Amino acid sequence: MSDKPLGPQQIARLVWTNPIHYLSCGLGSGLLPRMPGTWGSLIAIPFFYVFSHFLLWQYLLLLLLTFGVGVILCGYSEKAFGKKDHSSIVWDEMVGMWITLCHAPFRWDVLIIGFILFRIFDIFKPWPINWLQKRLPGGWGVMTDDAAAGVAAWVLLQVWMMVV
Repeated sequence: MSDKPLGPQQIARLVWTNPIHYLSCGLGSGLLPRMPGTWGSLIAIPFFYVFSHFLLWQYLLLLLLTFGVGVILCGYSEKAFGKKDHSSIVWDEMVGMWITLCHAPFRWDVLIIGFILFRIFDIFKPWPINWLQKRLPGGWGVMTDDAAAGVAAWVLLQVWMMVV
């Protein structure tokens, strides 16, 4: 990481000129000034519409690939931006949402409950989620805490779908 974090204009310039930063910043959604993680989570939903038609093994393979790619993308952007888990990096929120919604039906009630559950776990980061973010380096730290938040939200979403 650089000695001094980049400013918003410098990051925006990198995002719009470098496809790696463009992806790690959620197709630019991470540049929004307020609640970039929320916007990153929301931008994952249209992609989920396509993913919701996958077979379970295909969906799980997709999660594995997007997580692995995210470790590389987010680690690269984190280093370039000069700050650990910079708020404009939202690929991790996208993957976290896809984990939350893993093999769930594309229905508004499921999307809303899944979104709320994921955002709660992502924002408050209860143990061990907070431990993962602090202890793991680079892209691993960026991705793993959101993956863990996604798993926790997925469990509660599955319970909610069984009850309702």
